[in-house]
Amino acid sequence: MKKSTEQLGLMRHSLAHLLAAAVLELYPNAKPSIGPSIENGFYYDFDFSASRSADSRRLKRESTQISDKDLPRIEKKMKELLPSWELFERIEVTPDEARQMFSGNPYKVELIDELEKNGEQISLYYSGPRNSIPDANEATKLTKLQAGFLDLCRGGHVEHPSKDIDSDAFTLTHIAGAYWRGDEKNPMLTRIYGLAFNTKKELEEHLAMQEEAKKRDHRKLGKELGLFMFHETSPGMPYWLPKGVVLYNELVNFWREDHRARGYQEIVSPLLNKKELYITSGHYDHYWSEMFVAETGDEDEEYGVKAMNCPNAHVVFASQPRSYKDLPLRLSDTDTLHRHERSGTLSGLLRVRSFRQDDAHIYVAEDQIEAEYQRVFEIVERFYSLFGMSYSYRLSTRPEDIMGNPETWTTAENTLKKILDENNKPFTAGDKEGAFYGPKVDIMMKDVLGREWQMGTIQLDFQQPRRFNLEYTDKDGTKKMPIVIHRVIYGSLERFIGILIEHYAGAFPLWLSPIQIKVLPIGEGQYEYAQHVHQTLKEHGIRAELDDSNETLGKKIRNWKLEKVPYALVIGDKEVESQKLKVESRDSEKSESLALEKLLEKLQKEIANKA
Repeated sequence: MKKSTEQLGLMRHSLAHLLAAAVLELYPNAKPSIGPSIENGFYYDFDFSASRSADSRRLKRESTQISDKDLPRIEKKMKELLPSWELFERIEVTPDEARQMFSGNPYKVELIDELEKNGEQISLYYSGPRNSIPDANEATKLTKLQAGFLDLCRGGHVEHPSKDIDSDAFTLTHIAGAYWRGDEKNPMLTRIYGLAFNTKKELEEHLAMQEEAKKRDHRKLGKELGLFMFHETSPGMPYWLPKGVVLYNELVNFWREDHRARGYQEIVSPLLNKKELYITSGHYDHYWSEMFVAETGDEDEEYGVKAMNCPNAHVVFASQPRSYKDLPLRLSDTDTLHRHERSGTLSGLLRVRSFRQDDAHIYVAEDQIEAEYQRVFEIVERFYSLFGMSYSYRLSTRPEDIMGNPETWTTAENTLKKILDENNKPFTAGDKEGAFYGPKVDIMMKDVLGREWQMGTIQLDFQQPRRFNLEYTDKDGTKKMPIVIHRVIYGSLERFIGILIEHYAGAFPLWLSPIQIKVLPIGEGQYEYAQHVHQTLKEHGIRAELDDSNETLGKKIRNWKLEKVPYALVIGDKEVESQKLKVESRDSEKSESLALEKLLEKLQKEIANKA
């Protein structure tokens, strides 16, 4: 029977315990820390260092003693132990009893101290044979288990591990480094990851999908296709190479043309702003630690490197008197932003420190909110359907740290829910995932591999207009405060391109391809005509490239396929004589013969239609 999401979570958490037990069987001196279930599997963090400093809570940072090649051995031990794991049994102990049991493990002791400080009941969970459950009344016995495994845990496991877990439906995948509690000041631990599913078939399907994902990895393809690079002197800040810039600009140009037709007005604003601007916007209190900060030295002033566009857009709105006739006022921009992401979180283009957003801030009267959201929904459909990406919406509500009063937040949240319901937009709930100044509707996109990503967002803000004293003159001459809709469709251009590379496996549609067609003369005798064709294509706005190398035709065709260029023109004596070009397609086994004029018509039509 297929397990529910909740049951899968319990199974994966149970496997984290089994992993810890297997590691301790093979590496008795290892120190387990924490091991939760995660999407598609589980992990457990261990300290494999052999020695400790005199202070048991401060471990020396020593290199791990295991590697990926040790995982089959650990997995084999897990499968040996599983048949004897008949149950999980909860055992409640006092903090002192728990500390006694884990006296040699500073990670567990730290967790126990926190639980005691918070007034929580401390519980252990035994897993193993039914006849070996330890006596909870004698804590000293807990350290002398003859069989089974005991761990500090709040609970959440399967009832009968040996029956509820299919030994063929889980596997260990890889090892990674992870700081204790995610803090770079703490020791580096060894994290062992595993996958777990209902059945062996589901596991195999997921592993096959992972292999496909590796082939599509944007970091690998980005390098092979010459799109972007990184350098150690600017971590998390991509260099866009010539071909990547073409792709980048095509996306921006499409966005710009579409939005200009929809009444958006593009602005550009400063990269540096005094901290006073961010004090007004609320970002100083809520976001300053995530920003890069610059000081002027002798002038004793502090500047923030722009991490978001909204404060600057508000400055533009407030720069001149506004009337109800100006609303909705749609200000858009694609300025470069910088955010101080922690080094451990950086991941190719998917998590960077320097990026651009297809941003816009729409200033509306209260009775214009719903109609403007409908217009934004139309843009979302236009953009995501263009790339063949399915998407859904998530209503993200107030986080713990908010700006403004709860009543205004409730009004904003109810407004967004009403808009989604009335527009027949199914949505999931993102509890406490809103921006600090307002709730939002996030765009959740699924790529060709079925992976879900949070991309764009449509936020409703009653707070910042009040802090900036924004106002417009209404029909009756009174001053009123506008409401702001913050919205991005692509999201981060960098992240969108990273996902797009993987979505298309680097084989972009014609309109996006950095090189749209390759001209491949067979030999020197065809170079003159090939140059004429190449030049004509370029004059008509086609991104063409001529391969006039001395390589064989077979090598030229192999290179064309590796570069994933949509079309190639093979030019031999026959083509020179007939003035008809042999057109090879990347996406089709069939070739066709076309005169140059007909080829231009074909390419221009396909580009215009963004097919």
